[in-house]
Amino acid sequence: MIFQSMKMACTAILSNKLRSFLTMLGIIIGVTSLVVLVSLVKGATNSVTEGISETGKTMITVNILQDKGKPMTWQEVEELGTRESISAVASVGNTGSSAKGRGKNKDIQITGTTPGYFKIQNLKLAYGRTLKRADLDNSTYSVVLNSRAAKELVGTEKAVGEEVIIGGKIYRVAGVLEKSSVAGWNAEQLEAYIPYSTLMRSSQDIKNVSNFYLAAESQEEMKQAENEVTAFLQNRFGNDEKAFRVTNESQILKLMESTQRTLMLMLGGIAGISLLVGGIGIMNIMLVSVTERTREIGIRKAIGADYGSIMLQFLIEALVISLLGCLTGIILSWLIIQGINCALPQYHFGMVKEVLCAATAFSAVIGVIFGIYPANKAARKKPIDALRFS
Repeated sequence: MIFQSMKMACTAILSNKLRSFLTMLGIIIGVTSLVVLVSLVKGATNSVTEGISETGKTMITVNILQDKGKPMTWQEVEELGTRESISAVASVGNTGSSAKGRGKNKDIQITGTTPGYFKIQNLKLAYGRTLKRADLDNSTYSVVLNSRAAKELVGTEKAVGEEVIIGGKIYRVAGVLEKSSVAGWNAEQLEAYIPYSTLMRSSQDIKNVSNFYLAAESQEEMKQAENEVTAFLQNRFGNDEKAFRVTNESQILKLMESTQRTLMLMLGGIAGISLLVGGIGIMNIMLVSVTERTREIGIRKAIGADYGSIMLQFLIEALVISLLGCLTGIILSWLIIQGINCALPQYHFGMVKEVLCAATAFSAVIGVIFGIYPANKAARKKPIDALRFS
């Protein structure tokens, strides 16, 4: 009986192709928006969390909010690295500037830092060396470039020993980093790493340390390292906890995961409304279909069809419409996501299996719920009244 009902449902749908497509449109839009939006959020947040996780789970970030008239120096930060629970420290200052190489001017992101930065951020060298303590002590014009900057400014990743002009100053390339395996918004960005002391000397905005990173010896010693740096800062700033902020990577990852869940639920709810609207469209068209096929219902009942078989026929028809709309929406979502991947090659967006399952299940539920009333109306018709209908 189920097979026969499905066959009749498909015949009825194909006999009114345009009307059936318009009926599915609400489901198609709902499923497409649900899958695409959630996939984009998942892909974007994964890119960020992968970039954070690449540094390991031992990094601590410190922000100086109020220096109390006693600004920190990069030398003080370096002294923190002598503690047993801390494996590396690095002062960090960022600014933007222009760089010139091969006769071209390019925008570049400059990071003033200390040798420990490369270990903390898990940045690996392709050629040359990283910054040394001597570079900081002497405020040398040495620079470490990322692979993109080396190619744009020098023409090759093997740029060690070459000279580039950054912010009007001539820098000698000390090293070139390996290309990062993590995709993200900054994958195509030109980056230069110079000694923190050199940045302070050449920048009008950065004269002291307001941000620095630390890496604990291990994940087990993370809490101890955090306590030690907190105690040091409290002592330095007169027990004023508002003068600084200490955050560890696990807190950032938890925040990112929480934000991701919230965004996915919010976007899922918005897309769910579209599916509900699609369900109303299915109910509407099924009621029209029941009215148009009243005589058919009367004939089927007259030759022995019972309440259950009529009910099943129209219920399956509503379910098939909903699921076909869902399938079309999933195919359309895949095409849209592939298009976005081509437009933004630095990211990788993929369809989320859990969302596909949820969309299919929700579409099936929508088809059944909004198909029950029309199916029941058809099944309750009396044979004589149905045969008289014209």
